[in-house]
Amino acid sequence: MIVTLLIAAAAAGWVDAVVGGGGLLLLPALLLAAPQLPLATALGTNKLAAICGTGTAALTYARRTKIDWGVAGPSAALALLCAGCGAALAGAVPAAAYRPVVLLVLVAVAVFVTIRPQMGLHEDATKRTTLRRGLAVAVAGGVIAAYDGLIGPGTGTFLVLAFTTLIGADFVHGSAMAKIVNTATNLGALIVFASTGHVAWLLGAGMAVCNIAGAVLGARMALRRGSGFVRIILLAVVLALIVKLGWDQYRLSA
Repeated sequence: MIVTLLIAAAAAGWVDAVVGGGGLLLLPALLLAAPQLPLATALGTNKLAAICGTGTAALTYARRTKIDWGVAGPSAALALLCAGCGAALAGAVPAAAYRPVVLLVLVAVAVFVTIRPQMGLHEDATKRTTLRRGLAVAVAGGVIAAYDGLIGPGTGTFLVLAFTTLIGADFVHGSAMAKIVNTATNLGALIVFASTGHVAWLLGAGMAVCNIAGAVLGARMALRRGSGFVRIILLAVVLALIVKLGWDQYRLSA
């Protein structure tokens, strides 16, 4: 079980660094391999591993590409607070309440990205208006961060899409900003889970090492291969999320 979790942590780090969505791999693996953990503890342990990977990926991107700190900075600051609030409510809001909504959003995202093959391949500076920048901060640092605190899978993907569609970032730069904000959301949620004793520190530390290794590899690969590669991985992750959430919804309604 430990080996399975370590492999899942490395794979999740790679996926998270490229386009987000590593929670799709890591959280289910954690729940399956360690069923004795309460859901809140599984979420907290996942955040411990994830923050190490996203933080490492954020540093890798920041060293090698230009970051729009005017958007990424305020988004990260707001995300720290909103993710903490979301984590405080974790368990109070049943998954059945938001799973159908997230599923519909993911389907719309998959269709949108598919029918617009040029989206995210090149930067569109004309979208960097004051209004759009403010909206990006509100959506990324507020809405998406709160969702990450509540449950999390797909957060990085939503962040990439927010920065791509709202301020015209290409997929590589959108992913770079997403990692910075995602690090803040993970930190905000981790503080709340840790303060309530819902972190398995030893298990999380081992997973964190593997998550970091995967994150370094993923970030370097994304930077080397460019936005076209990130777009392909993004579509694959979105489709995987649709299948996962769709199956969960089917099981509950059957």
